[in-house]
Order: sequence, then C-alpha cells, then structure tokens
Amino acid sequence: MKATKLFLATFLFTVVSTATFAQNADEIINKYITTIGGAEKLKSLKGVKMEMTTNGGGMEIPVELVQLTGGKMYVKINLQGKEITQMASDGKTIWNTSFMTMKAEKADAETTANALLSNNDFPDAMLDYKSKGYLAEFVGKETKEGTECYKVKFTKKPVTVDGVKTDDISYYFFDTENNLAIATETEVKQGPAKGQKSVSTMSDYQEVDGLFFPFAMNMGGQEMKIKKVTLNPVVADAAFVMPVEK
Repeated sequence: MKATKLFLATFLFTVVSTATFAQNADEIINKYITTIGGAEKLKSLKGVKMEMTTNGGGMEIPVELVQLTGGKMYVKINLQGKEITQMASDGKTIWNTSFMTMKAEKADAETTANALLSNNDFPDAMLDYKSKGYLAEFVGKETKEGTECYKVKFTKKPVTVDGVKTDDISYYFFDTENNLAIATETEVKQGPAKGQKSVSTMSDYQEVDGLFFPFAMNMGGQEMKIKKVTLNPVVADAAFVMPVEK
C-alpha cells in the first residue's frame, strides 16, 4: 500500500510539475509576443528589411538582411563597393557567393534540407510554435548579461548533421522585467567548434510601426548595429533566385 501511495504521489507530482512548467513556458512566450507588438500585428507582417553594419578587420561593413514569408531571404554585404550575397533562399534553393570564385554556389543537399525546415518561422519561430511542431519548456531563472532572465528550452524539428538526425535545441533568455529576449544559446553542430556553446545577444529594442526590434546584436561574437528597419519592403523575386552562370 505504501509503495502504491508513493508511486501515485510521484506520478501526480510529475504531472503537476510538467503542466506547471509547460504553462509557464507558454506564459513567458505569450508575454514576449505581446511585448514586441502582438500576435495579430506579427501575423500581418509579410517581410522585413534590416540595414545594418558590422566590423571586419577594422572596417565598417554594410549589411542588408531581407526576410519574407515562405522562406525567401538574403544577407548581402558591401565589401569595398562590391555587393556579395552571403546567403540567400528563394524558398527552395539555398545559395551563396563564393569568396574564391565570386560566383554563386548552391548549398549541399543536407544544408538545404535543414534550412528549409525554418521556412515557416518568419517573423518569429515562437509565434504559434505548437502548430509548427515545436516544443517549449521553462527550465528556471538564470542571470544573463547581468539581468535576471527566464530560461526557456526551445526545440524545433530535428536537423541532419553528417547524415544523422540531431535535435535542434536553443535556449532563450527573457528579461523578467521587460519580457524581451536578450540572449540565445545553441550548441555548434559542425566544424572545429563542434560541441561548443554559441551565444547571441539582443539589446536596444526600438519600435518600428508598432513592432519592436533589437537594434544591437552580437551573433556568436559578431557585433551587428541596425541602422534602419523597413516593414513589408517591396523586393523583386529575382533578388532571391540563384543567378544562372552564363
């Protein structure tokens, strides 16, 4: 009887704890979505263009990022007057410009398949995340960038790394006072830094037509300063399509 009662108590505690953590994760994410402008406003967004700068070798490098619904996106840099596409997608094909040949190169099948998994993430992966098959779990409070934060484990669909299905997990840190995401942590899955932690930070949130965006970011050690954000930019479809070599 005691064993039965102990099992029942443990089971109920687990159920209640799981429900509480799930509810807290939802509450945190819902507050975040509301704080940056609200679900309705975000759902009406068709695209964003960010004009920013980064630093490379002591030079200020202009960067233009465009994201549209359906997975269309590009990141372009202007290096000494020459425009280079670092990454682009028309929603089906992922490509970039080789620094060696200065010609467009198509990403390999594995990279392409992984990237296409995020086609429906714009404007925010956490917006209606359950309908995308993602999971969120509140794992406690933690101090990040000197700020008390809610830490949320966010799990997307598995990616493939060297032919092996791998969990795609990120940890988000939300400022407990302002409900804003100020940092993310992920594990590097390939290359010399494999297994190491990659940290990105977001700050200086500013309002643009009713939505809030971070105007200062550090993406894994690369500082980015946003100069201008344009909502629903008019961009020709050709800008996302891989050029055909003549």
